[in-house]
Amino acid sequence: MGKIKYELLKKDEKTNARIGKLYTNYGVCDTPMFMPVGTQATVKTLSPEEIKDMKCGIVLANTYHLWLRPGEDIVEKAGGLHKFMNYDGPILTDSGGFQVFSLAKNKKKDIIEEGVKFKSHLDGTNLLLTPEKSIEIQNKLDSDIAMSFDECIPYPATYEYTKQSTERTLRWAARGKKVHSNPNQSLFGIVQGGEYEDLRKMSAEETVKMDFDGYSIGGTSVGESKDTMYKMIEYAIKYLPEDKPRYLMGVGDPIDLLEGVIRGVDMFDCVLPTRLARHGNVFTRLGKINIRNAKYKEDFTPIEDCDCYCCKHYTKAYIRHLIVANETFGARLLSIHNIRFLVRLMEEIREAIKDNRLLEYKEEFIKKYENK
Repeated sequence: MGKIKYELLKKDEKTNARIGKLYTNYGVCDTPMFMPVGTQATVKTLSPEEIKDMKCGIVLANTYHLWLRPGEDIVEKAGGLHKFMNYDGPILTDSGGFQVFSLAKNKKKDIIEEGVKFKSHLDGTNLLLTPEKSIEIQNKLDSDIAMSFDECIPYPATYEYTKQSTERTLRWAARGKKVHSNPNQSLFGIVQGGEYEDLRKMSAEETVKMDFDGYSIGGTSVGESKDTMYKMIEYAIKYLPEDKPRYLMGVGDPIDLLEGVIRGVDMFDCVLPTRLARHGNVFTRLGKINIRNAKYKEDFTPIEDCDCYCCKHYTKAYIRHLIVANETFGARLLSIHNIRFLVRLMEEIREAIKDNRLLEYKEEFIKKYENK
């Protein structure tokens, strides 16, 4: 099939929310959608079959981590990521940018026009990741969607720094697009610009001129307030085309997903559901709970009325025991529940958009979730 295709099916009457379909080489995904993160070509503690059972569509893998270990050439020899990890659904790879910026010690010295200099977190080797190298690695990984190499601007950042960084990200996007050579892989551009409306506009307009297969809003969820994050989305999204998918990177809080959809976002990803699970934290309709809490010691009911494997078979008391005893099975069960919770939230959001009742759904959800 080659590149992905996006079909817009319906727009909400009262908000910018929309439902659509994303056609990929590995099946059709309904949007808006949540994508679990499989950093090292695995969603932590879970099998690809379990991911499928949760009705997940796209999963993410991380360019930086797979470049260092096992190496993109090994993945290519295996026949690409789908074969390597035995996942027959669509895969998106990020550019590695987010990781290397956190590893670059001196932002002024280590972030250069050529790329980013940093030390490997595995053995301290000096490395340089450039837009060309990032795309070359992703071409070999053979994901369905590759991301442009960009700088995830820290928050807060001065207007001057943000402007220079955003302009450099545009130059990097052009360089990456030029060397992108995998005909079966789509390439997304990333809009930066920090919290500044004019820079978001400039970044969005210039990125769209390059005609990518989809567009991502980057640089959010990096320490800013919720209101600032929602503004960043609004500043960018109005300049993105309606016939291409829009992706908000690194966002997975249930209320943020709702707020993002209302502003017109189609795709979200985050490590949150599996990370929370490993610490005993669980999403429920009535807000987040910590299963380690003593009150669950003798609670022989499921986490909630949910269609996931975890809630169908196990009680809070048992899961609490596993988490307290540091048994991996506990983290597995909570990961299953947390991912399914977000995927199911998206299913309900799509239904609400179909019925033009998204704002009512949001109000009902938040009232319960925040116990108001």
